[in-house]
Amino acid sequence: MSSTSSFLLPDLHAVTPFKGSFNPHYTEAAAESSEWVNSYNVLSDKKRAFFLQGGSELLCAHAYPYADHERLRTCCDFVNLLFTVDEISDDQNGKGAYETGLTFYNAMSDLAYEDGTTLCKMTKEFTARLLKHCGPLTYNRFIKHCKDYIEAVAEEADLRERGEVLDLDAYQTLRRENSAVRFCFGLAGYALGIDLADEVVEHPAFMAMHLSTVDMVCWSNDLYSYNMEQAMGHTTNNIMTVLMQHKGLDLQGAADCVGVHVKGLVDTFLDAKRSLPSWGPKIDNEVALYTMAMETWVIGNLNWSFETQRYFGHARHEIKRTRVVHLYPRRVEETEDEDEN
Repeated sequence: MSSTSSFLLPDLHAVTPFKGSFNPHYTEAAAESSEWVNSYNVLSDKKRAFFLQGGSELLCAHAYPYADHERLRTCCDFVNLLFTVDEISDDQNGKGAYETGLTFYNAMSDLAYEDGTTLCKMTKEFTARLLKHCGPLTYNRFIKHCKDYIEAVAEEADLRERGEVLDLDAYQTLRRENSAVRFCFGLAGYALGIDLADEVVEHPAFMAMHLSTVDMVCWSNDLYSYNMEQAMGHTTNNIMTVLMQHKGLDLQGAADCVGVHVKGLVDTFLDAKRSLPSWGPKIDNEVALYTMAMETWVIGNLNWSFETQRYFGHARHEIKRTRVVHLYPRRVEETEDEDEN
């Protein structure tokens, strides 16, 4: 591990040729969703403050700028629900995280399921809203992503407990799922009002586009969250740590590697986009919309990362300008307090 006190972020905006936008329904939908999730008092005051700073509704306005008011509200509910599951499972071991995940999965896949928990009630309320406008194929894939997500979160908790850092290939596979990015991408069909057939979604070119954009989000999030995570001692689930431990890179070398890799992912996406076959005018138009949704998620996430306080706090605008990140001191006492709770 490097002993450096700062590092320079690669300019990911410069290598990402996608056009961002912002949902005009943000203010109303965000207020409704925030009121909904806060009404359950699931999180401690400290976690609630961090949760509010994260700006999950703001992320949705960037990631789903094309959604109408009702669908944006539901997308906000989903991301708020994910942040809630994530915060609960962060303090759990693998068994506890899996049990939390099972509640989430069971309540989402079966509205008749009941285990008496607040998380179950919240998830069922979200799912009822989702099903009003979600096509059956999109919903089936969404449930599959949910199962993959909870299994990956439980594996992450086990790895964190053991202090184990996966190699690059294993980490990238796990990160696609435990980050919930594939899960979030699954809402695109719902937000767009389309229900693509499995044969389209599973086509090699479409899947290459999907995985490359998912990885763009995962790698950029790890880069931007590294400072916050190293301060809390939560570095095992981060590509920066993987690159330093398994590639022998220092901190700056790992950051530079992320920049190069993201550029390669953009090239992979554009090559795959050019090689898409035709399924006829109607489906081709829907694929074009879904392609736009992938691109929008990537650039929207980059833009959000420098608007929210989640990653860079009050220094976010200065860091966006200079790209220089000064490492926070390790919050030893805070980390120990959280581990005891």
